[in-house]
Amino acid sequence: MAVNILLLLADDMNYNTIGCFGCPVDDISPNLDRLASQGIRFDNAHVSIAVCQPSRQSMLTGLYPHHNGALGFDPIREDVTTLPEILRKHGYFNGIIGKTKHCAPEYKFAWDYFKDTQNSQNCYGRSPYIYGRDAAEFFKQAKEADKPFFLMANSHDPHRPFAGSKDELTKFFGFHTYASRYYKPEEAWVPGFLPDIPDVRKELSQYYSSCHRCDETIGEVLRALDESGMADDTLVIFMSDNGMAFPFAKANCYLNSTKTPFIARWTGHIEAGAWNKNDYIAGIDYTPTILEAVGLKDELECDGCSYLPLLLGEEQENRDVVYTQFNTTSMKNSYPMRCIQSEQYGYIFNAWADGNTYYKNESMSGLTFRAMQSAGEDNEEILERVRFLNYRCREEFYDFTNDPNALHNLIDEPEYQEMIQKFRNRLEKYLKETEDPVYPDYRRIICQKAE
Repeated sequence: MAVNILLLLADDMNYNTIGCFGCPVDDISPNLDRLASQGIRFDNAHVSIAVCQPSRQSMLTGLYPHHNGALGFDPIREDVTTLPEILRKHGYFNGIIGKTKHCAPEYKFAWDYFKDTQNSQNCYGRSPYIYGRDAAEFFKQAKEADKPFFLMANSHDPHRPFAGSKDELTKFFGFHTYASRYYKPEEAWVPGFLPDIPDVRKELSQYYSSCHRCDETIGEVLRALDESGMADDTLVIFMSDNGMAFPFAKANCYLNSTKTPFIARWTGHIEAGAWNKNDYIAGIDYTPTILEAVGLKDELECDGCSYLPLLLGEEQENRDVVYTQFNTTSMKNSYPMRCIQSEQYGYIFNAWADGNTYYKNESMSGLTFRAMQSAGEDNEEILERVRFLNYRCREEFYDFTNDPNALHNLIDEPEYQEMIQKFRNRLEKYLKETEDPVYPDYRRIICQKAE
């Protein structure tokens, strides 16, 4: 029997926001926790680029942004083949719900069922009920067509504006969206890369309210799948497209930028309750994985490599590091960054950081960054964090074992120089082999300095 594919994506959800990944917020993700208990979760899954559209397009092409033509919020090149195109060619019924503009141009993604939810009639992608209703309709149509299916269900949660925030009134024409639970600031968990100050807690409580609603959306889609009778024949994968829309997360190359909560379920194939704590997988690996799962392994040449053996509990070599990147913001501001991360260390090259260029993205538009700026007037430590976010430096190096929140840049520490050089050399090799457009700048700024 053919394998059905369900891709569930959260929008701007941090890897540690889900209960089974360590989030201490009460009842934050019962549906995703249940899904994890039925399949496998990965501690070291990353997206290839931490911003919405290029992240999704890398997933569905198996290519880095500089290879599919979409460095930022751009359409992929017309000569690039997508996963849905191949699946349709082999008899699949393809569908997308939500975030439809982030797969462009539309015709290249070969959708048979197309549901845009970013409008008032569909509660701006913030209604679990609507996602369940539309998923049920998609599964019905796939059955009637007598075809296996590929469905990409994209929640708009927890993307800004957060549930209950003042920003909702501006974005949604004077209306708040409904959430079944609104967390209070005192219920919020403050990740270590953010300061624990009142307005940060307030905005985090709104973020967690949106995350809880995202979990409900996932639950409604899974309920529709169960009711369709096709759940046992479906490979389900859940991820977030990037980290939370807060300073030092989304639109960067930190652990909190690209690390994603990854869960996969495939009844009869994936062991229930499995937990992979060591292997690194990336967004570009999604397409080759799906192609292998459906028996089309050699149909497309990708930058990524299938992690299907890992899903099935087998061992796989060359899974000790992950390479990630960032290019341009939604406002078309260019901040090229490249990163290599291992279990213990992370090295970041900021090609844009010349001491004068000012970094800015939409994650800095809310309460948190303004609160950090205000607190920095009396707190030198917070002020330095604000300065560093704005201007950065050419190189960053972190010991994630002791500093997972990347608070202490070790790039100039003498005892780390040998390890730093190993990471520099490995990143240089990768940039050259992948014909990355940042490579000339890396050679000029880093390699020639070292020589």
